[in-house]
Amino acid sequence: MRGSCLCGGVRYEISGDLHDMHCCHCGMCRKAHGAAFATYAGLDPRDLRFTQGEELIGRYQSSDRAQRTFCRRCGSNFTFEPTATPGEIWIAAGSFDSEPRERPAFHIFVASKAPWFEISDAMKQYPGDND
Repeated sequence: MRGSCLCGGVRYEISGDLHDMHCCHCGMCRKAHGAAFATYAGLDPRDLRFTQGEELIGRYQSSDRAQRTFCRRCGSNFTFEPTATPGEIWIAAGSFDSEPRERPAFHIFVASKAPWFEISDAMKQYPGDND
């Protein structure tokens, strides 16, 4: 699988499988993506390889729970990396150039979803994280 940012300066490849693709409605994901929710898929960090523009990748500690990466040129989001579980990484599905086999399976943090957005699909909904 391949992905890139809006300006094309950063490109990546994923060699392994994705898992637990979901839609996050928390306020931080909404702000970071400028949308009603963000869609992320989990992967093994060893399966993610940036093939171009690694020097353009910025890091932002959005909370004590997570660090996010993005293209410093165009602002496209790439990863969500939980600080409590360093071996865990989530990739922003909006940056995919290839068609993933995985599809979103659930919504998280729906208790803080945008009030102007109604979830109309049949996927499982969790008020907070999916724990």
